[in-house]
Amino acid sequence: MWEDSIVDWKGFSMLLRDCAGGVVFYDDTVFLILNEKNEWVMPKGLIMNGENPQDAAIRRVFEETAITGTIVEQAGRTYYEFYSITRQKPVCNRIAWYIMQTDNDKFQISEPDKYSEGGFFDIPTALDMITYSQDKSLVMQSYKKLCDKLGKKPII
Repeated sequence: MWEDSIVDWKGFSMLLRDCAGGVVFYDDTVFLILNEKNEWVMPKGLIMNGENPQDAAIRRVFEETAITGTIVEQAGRTYYEFYSITRQKPVCNRIAWYIMQTDNDKFQISEPDKYSEGGFFDIPTALDMITYSQDKSLVMQSYKKLCDKLGKKPII
């Protein structure tokens, strides 16, 4: 279920890749990272063969940021498609997202060739920074879910 697969439809093929990532909160801030395309995103990556999505999310957040987070609950799913020049075919990334918490705001960018900066940002600032609308919605909904779970009023 969590392996890459090729889907053929009417003579077209697309690589489907299952990924997982974390919407990581520290107090009323969320972690964002700036990728090589100058896009503000959240840490995520491929689910390895035999790995469950929760473990993949925790692993990818740590590998990319050195943040140790714990999963609160599932945040939702997003999908995005792009054309891979190296693979010469379209790719669809299916991402399982998890609301995560960490107990401090320390991080270290572990892949400087892929990410140039990052940080914890207050929610309104983060929503302005995030590149993609589906990621903005994901952060907003995740923050509201986290606040509900913690019994606190959202700051926005």
